[in-house]
Amino acid sequence: MKTRNTTSWVVTGLGAAVTTVGVTAFSGPIAAGIAGFGAAHVVLGVLDMYRPTIKNR
Repeated sequence: MKTRNTTSWVVTGLGAAVTTVGVTAFSGPIAAGIAGFGAAHVVLGVLDMYRPTIKNR
């Protein structure tokens, strides 16, 4: 049975929101920094979804 990893979805969603805010609400180097920070969280959240889980007995 496959279960969803809620934390990964939350990190990915918040990263998408931060990226959107950085692109639309700011300009210049600040916007690039905020958008990059959000994009990094999107990537990390997606990678976390594919990471194998360790089950304890």
